[in-house]
Amino acid sequence: MQKELVLVAGGAGYVGSQTCKLLHENGFVPVTFDNLSTGHRDSVKWGPLVTGDIRIKSDVERLFDQYKFKSVFHFAAKAYVGESVIDPLSYFSTNITGSINLIEEFLLRGGENFIFSSSCATYGEPGVDFISENQEQNPINPYGFTKLAIEKLLIALSENRKFNFAILRYFNAAGADLSCEIGEWHDPETHVIPLLIQSFRKKQPFTIFGSDFNTPDGTAVRDYIHVADLADAHLAALLDIAEKSRNLIMNVGTGIGTSIQELVDMICERDPDFQVSFEGRRPGDPARLIANISLIETELKWKPKYSTSRNILETAINWYDMKNSSKK
Repeated sequence: MQKELVLVAGGAGYVGSQTCKLLHENGFVPVTFDNLSTGHRDSVKWGPLVTGDIRIKSDVERLFDQYKFKSVFHFAAKAYVGESVIDPLSYFSTNITGSINLIEEFLLRGGENFIFSSSCATYGEPGVDFISENQEQNPINPYGFTKLAIEKLLIALSENRKFNFAILRYFNAAGADLSCEIGEWHDPETHVIPLLIQSFRKKQPFTIFGSDFNTPDGTAVRDYIHVADLADAHLAALLDIAEKSRNLIMNVGTGIGTSIQELVDMICERDPDFQVSFEGRRPGDPARLIANISLIETELKWKPKYSTSRNILETAINWYDMKNSSKK
């Protein structure tokens, strides 16, 4: 029996590559489409790679000429909040124009299932302890706005087009592959946990941006979800909408908040001399973002398995050490 081809746009990236691995383990053939601007060729291990850019319509057409897909995972996006504030034009170009190119071709070629990587950034500064899917969406940075725009496009298209979609608003992806085959690898790195680990291993001070948030210890609180759990949620969403021919919009997180200071404290358990400095808040950073995950728990019978803060840190440290030992 021939295995089903699945398109993974952005499959050379952090979450995309982890999802490709899980798809392969579950009998699919993931076809990665990536321009390798932030993804890595070395992370494409479980299926073919087609290099191309979603912003270039002819690249997307060429991809769909080469392969026929029933299902598409869309991870290909620019995803740094701070950068989006500084350079919104590039975010609109990639995350909106590029997504439109991909969705348009998916529909023209008779695609059936579209799984969109959205973000808790669409909620903005919600002012509630636990964010549910019916919370008003009012993004406070261009990154969140671009994700919301594509959510609204998919919803509008579904009114008169026959296809299924899953919109997954995930919170802070973190950690690394449990077997250290792939992990978080950005250049430059901007995410807090890999930056924290870099500082720890290099014996350098770590900078916390903001000590006056309205949180118990003054530092920002986030809902960190292990990348393996995130991939599992994407696979569960695909299997559900393909079987039930329905649409889903749901958060993917843990329902537990961890502050930057709490992460630092865990590192200090390993190195009591670990140094920290403080700077002002970054533009566009909310004080706290924690998911209410009751919907995904109910609809998909899904729960995170690997997302304790300590396990996230442990796997991320293992990945960092492995990757850097291979350079020596």
